[in-house]
Amino acid sequence: MIVLRPSYNLPDLPPQGVTETAAVLKALTRAHRYLAELKGRAATIPNQGILIDTLSLQEAKASSEIENIVTTQDELFQTSAFPENPGSPAAKEVARYRDALHHGFNEQRRLGGLLTNNMIIAMFRILKGTDGGFRETPGTALKNESTGALVYVPPQDAKAVRDLMTALERFIHVEDPESDLDPLTRMAIIHHQFESIHPFPDGNGRLGRIINVLFLTRCGLLDIPILYLSRFITQNKADYYKLLQAVRDTSEWEPWLLYILRGVEETAIETLCLVEGVRTLMADTKKRLREGHPKLYSQDLLNNLFRHPYTRIEFVQQELNVSRPTATKYLDELAESGLLLKHRAGRNNYYINQPLVGLFVEHEPIK
Repeated sequence: MIVLRPSYNLPDLPPQGVTETAAVLKALTRAHRYLAELKGRAATIPNQGILIDTLSLQEAKASSEIENIVTTQDELFQTSAFPENPGSPAAKEVARYRDALHHGFNEQRRLGGLLTNNMIIAMFRILKGTDGGFRETPGTALKNESTGALVYVPPQDAKAVRDLMTALERFIHVEDPESDLDPLTRMAIIHHQFESIHPFPDGNGRLGRIINVLFLTRCGLLDIPILYLSRFITQNKADYYKLLQAVRDTSEWEPWLLYILRGVEETAIETLCLVEGVRTLMADTKKRLREGHPKLYSQDLLNNLFRHPYTRIEFVQQELNVSRPTATKYLDELAESGLLLKHRAGRNNYYINQPLVGLFVEHEPIK
């Protein structure tokens, strides 16, 4: 039996080699500027749940693609609209990612901003549909997908994994006045440390990316979890893995920090465009509803059409507190006037907000 030895001596936190150089400070200024703008712009959307639901689903898709779990927008929205249907395994896994993210944010709000190991374990269980937790047995190693060569061996001992995660939990909860480091620098350190601990048998990359955005909401840099680095990482995947490993090999932190800060800046700019697109579409749809369907119009109906890009009769029933015949009448009337596209799935109808779906497709990264 081959005994695996950890290939990296994980540092105490904060690591001694981390310095906010002139280049890092310049990148921090830019990243904070666009984050603050995004936080303010998001607040102009009347129902924050719309952004949380729609953007988290897009993040679930992008984050899962990094792990080669690929699904289409149509599969994704169908699985969201019809969770009771079989759906593709990939779409189901993406939906579990969204559910894990929602659980983490709801728990964070309930616990006054905490981001605990118990929350992280709960998110892992939702993501993987299991009752497991931190790794208990040795044998985990990361290999090159093409060659099979060992790339990285994380801590193998179960107690070491638990101790390192306890130390990471403490570092997450250091209050800003007690730290010399900017919160975004700390986020980059937290992400690197979590991925290096690799505490779970599977799903570490996706959980690490959820922790990123929940750390931003914990620090108050965002009110809701809407900045997701997965798209940036997908577009710069080789650099992501190269720089993760470079810190382990050289203890040089600046290139990693600059990579993450560039990701925050570019993603904030992209998300600003997406939020503005949603806001403009909502305003246009509101105008069309009021003018063309004054008897149907309500803010709750508008919210429903944007919270569920693929909506269905049951969603309108529940969220508008109307009968099934009334919900059916509303949706059919909107479909007849061209505001929605009506489709059938088995014995059920669903109704697509095509301009909203088109907005997400337009913002997908070019493969």
